[in-house]
Amino acid sequence: MSRSPRQRRSPAAPRKRSSSALSAGHLRVIATGGLGEIGRNMTVFEFDGKLLIVDCGVLFPEEHQPGVDVILPDWSCIRDRLDDVVAIVLTHGHEDHIGGVPYLLRERGDIPVISSRLTLHFLAAKFEEFKVSTKLIEVEAGQTRQEGPFELEFLAVNHSIPDGLAIAIRTDAGLVLHTGDFKMDQFPLDGRITDLRGFARLGEEGLDLLLVDSTNAEVPGFMVSERDLVPAIEKVFRETSGRVIVSSFASHVHRIQQVLDAAHAQGRKVAFVGRSMVRNMKIATDLNYLDVPDGLVVDLPKLNRLPANKITLICTGSQGEPLAALSRMASGEHQIKVGDGDTVLMASSLIPGNENAIYRVINGLVDKGARVVHKGNAKVHVSGHASAGELVYCYNILEPANVLPVHGESRHLRANADLAIRTGVPRDRVLIAENGSVIDLFDGVASITGSVPIELIYVDGSSVGGVTEDSLADRRLLANEGVLTVIAIVDPDTGLLVDDVDFIGRGFAHEANAFDSLAKAIGKTLTRESDVKVASREHIEKRIVQESARWAKQTLGRQPLIVPVVVDG
Repeated sequence: MSRSPRQRRSPAAPRKRSSSALSAGHLRVIATGGLGEIGRNMTVFEFDGKLLIVDCGVLFPEEHQPGVDVILPDWSCIRDRLDDVVAIVLTHGHEDHIGGVPYLLRERGDIPVISSRLTLHFLAAKFEEFKVSTKLIEVEAGQTRQEGPFELEFLAVNHSIPDGLAIAIRTDAGLVLHTGDFKMDQFPLDGRITDLRGFARLGEEGLDLLLVDSTNAEVPGFMVSERDLVPAIEKVFRETSGRVIVSSFASHVHRIQQVLDAAHAQGRKVAFVGRSMVRNMKIATDLNYLDVPDGLVVDLPKLNRLPANKITLICTGSQGEPLAALSRMASGEHQIKVGDGDTVLMASSLIPGNENAIYRVINGLVDKGARVVHKGNAKVHVSGHASAGELVYCYNILEPANVLPVHGESRHLRANADLAIRTGVPRDRVLIAENGSVIDLFDGVASITGSVPIELIYVDGSSVGGVTEDSLADRRLLANEGVLTVIAIVDPDTGLLVDDVDFIGRGFAHEANAFDSLAKAIGKTLTRESDVKVASREHIEKRIVQESARWAKQTLGRQPLIVPVVVDG
């Protein structure tokens, strides 16, 4: 059925189709990360036997995931089809959108990556670290490009990092727009606004499916401009008698430009602290995304020779990451010692799940005498994501036939869905999906047709996927309850002890003879078991664990991890 421009298709009953095989003329969409969470964004599009990936980022661990470096999207559902991937398209250069790319390229190293200039340079620096490489294809807003059956059009969007792109994807199944992360700042620092004229043109063409940023869907109105932060940032520099220490994301070029401008106006010098910060700011400066006056940025040893009121430090650690510079300053483990007269400016948002870690860092800095200025007590940060008013504005421009809210926790996705419905998108055309949901678009109707299993893929050092939920549970148990190792030497023929049981306790207080009663209990248990039958090693280990756990709960009030070691005597 044909339709005139800007006319929404009438609602139709969702078609029930198998998610195991994609029929001809259908477009399939699978989020392998990024739904129900803030991070590890990755969406797979399938059409005519080919796959297109939009973004491949990481999620940063929370406190209940000890020892984890980052968490990857789960692309296991396409692992046996990586040869069908025509390209990876990146919307912008934040870690939650590009951090997983090197890991994916380890599985197929020649997938071309398409994005804007700054994003590709940030990615290329990561490639050197990971010792991977592939073809990098630079595009600009306004360009189109054909990749297999997918025609890609790139549109400028404003975000908290330069060079953000929205991706329009055309296939014979219809027109899809993925906004990436965006907002509608009308006075951005770099003068690059979101291409609303381009959005309107897509709406006139007839937009079949909109994947739209949900992060701030609960926030009413419109986001303030980045330029509105200037007075508060300048005030910090004017009123600080000591050093100004600024923490930010290492890719937040716009915010760092504001800090550089304020430092220069007050006659201060600046040094970058932290490997990722130094690397990214050098890239941004070399590519002219940062305007750095001559002589403003110096190395740290030279900066430290200046009086405190001439010093500005820009570092990582705005999310309370344990190994980042600011966290180590707060704990006193960094070469830079924070004290009276210093002001710490935390110029980033608070990512859900990081609250405790961030407040722990703030408290540590305050205890050392520093003044801490953050989003909660000053206007020093504005989000890079569209709020409710901006989202509604876009819905009315685009008039999408179907909407899939992405990038956000469940509450954000549902709030965004409600906005779409209020603008007139039929309720059954607004899809609340989860990671792994399979969405098929056919004849103008998008529907959830099935699902694929999606797991959290943990990176721990050089191990990818080796950490499981069970091993994390053991780590939490070790951290909270300690570990008790029980060493028992037994006769393999009778299953009886041939020597005294030995114990090694870690992570909880105990007296020297605390385990005497447990040793007796284990001896009685094994004697009783041997009267019935000669127990197997596995059975003996199980009984030691059971007896030790019962004893620890009753005697110590703890539930330590029990490690049985049974040795033939």
